This record gives sequence, structure tokens and C-alpha cells, in this order.
Amino acid sequence: MNNFNIQYQFLEKELQEEILNVGIQKTFQPNEVLIREGQFITSFPLVLKGLIRITRNNDDGNELLLYYLKDNEVCAMSLTCCMANSTSNVQAITEEETEVIMLPVSLLDSWMCKYPSWKQFVMQTFQNRFRAMIDTVDTLAFLKLDERLVKFFVDRNEKSGLKTFNGTHQDLALQLNTSREVISRLLKKLEKEGKIQLSRNFIDFSGLL
Repeated sequence: MNNFNIQYQFLEKELQEEILNVGIQKTFQPNEVLIREGQFITSFPLVLKGLIRITRNNDDGNELLLYYLKDNEVCAMSLTCCMANSTSNVQAITEEETEVIMLPVSLLDSWMCKYPSWKQFVMQTFQNRFRAMIDTVDTLAFLKLDERLVKFFVDRNEKSGLKTFNGTHQDLALQLNTSREVISRLLKKLEKEGKIQLSRNFIDFSGLL
């Protein structure tokens, strides 16, 4: 795992070796579910490469995007559930091919006490995710849907470098917690303005950047 040694070189050597010994490297294809709401978490992903969206879902299947995970990140919400020994209150889904190291929950507490670099990494993760959650609340509270749609694309690019969205209008509507008809209308408007290009299950939003 040479990529791991380079990406996580800020961790103590002993911790790096322990992670490599106990961790299981996995590759997930796009739209695979890593963590489901309501499940007990026995292992959590440390991201090496790729993009994962963290969401909340209601009974109607509507999805609220909370934040993205990319290289060198771990899911703060998952860690919170792990430390509280409670079921997951979020869902984690891959946006693209993603490589992770799955780490056992049982070692989380001991690493927090034993390795200062891990404790700092986890606390920084909590801080970053808290900011992301505040941004999500602000977006829902203060932006109109057309503004939220543009922000969704801009945020996606800032987080992943991607300038495209692969999926249906319904997929996008679920992530923005609205209807397909409304999203289709807003997308057509952006297309007429020359800001995006639409094709079947594909959106090029480079014109917004």
C-alpha cells in the first residue's frame, strides 16, 4: 500500500504499520453502499482514492446530501456512531471508483489514547464535518432551489475536481430533496443559458465554473 504510506505519512510509523496489518483494502465501484442507515458499524473506511457521499434518507426515499468524503478523509458521523456503540444514522455511497482501507471499530478508542497524530486527525475531521454540516443548513435555509442546484455542482467540483455528473434527473432530485420535474426544468434553463450541457444520464457543468 505505497499510496497509503505517502498519503498518511503524518501518522506515527507504528500506527501506519498497525493500520496496514489490521486494515483490509477494498475497491468499490460507483453507487455501491458502504454504510447503511440503521446498521451497526463494525469497520469504517479510510479513503485512499475516490469520492463518497454521505447522506440522510427519509421513508419516501428522498435523500439529503450532508457532505462528501475524498482522499485522506474518514467519515466523522461513522466515527461518532462507533464511539457511542450505536447504529449508523447516515448512509455512505460511492460516487466513483473508490479505494479504501476498512479499519476495525474495536481499535478506535485505543488509537485515540495511544497515538496523538490519530487523535488530531479525528478531531480535525470532526471540525471539518461540522463546518460542512453548517454549510448544508445554511444552503437549505437561505438559498432558493436554483441557487442550491448551482452550488451543488460547484461544491462537487471543489471537492472532487469533477466537472460532470453521471446520473438521471431523478438521482439529482433525490440528492437535492425535490422532484424530478422541478430539477428537469431548472436544468433546461441552465442549458438554454449555455451554462451546462445535457445528454442522457450525463451533465457537463463546466460552464458554471
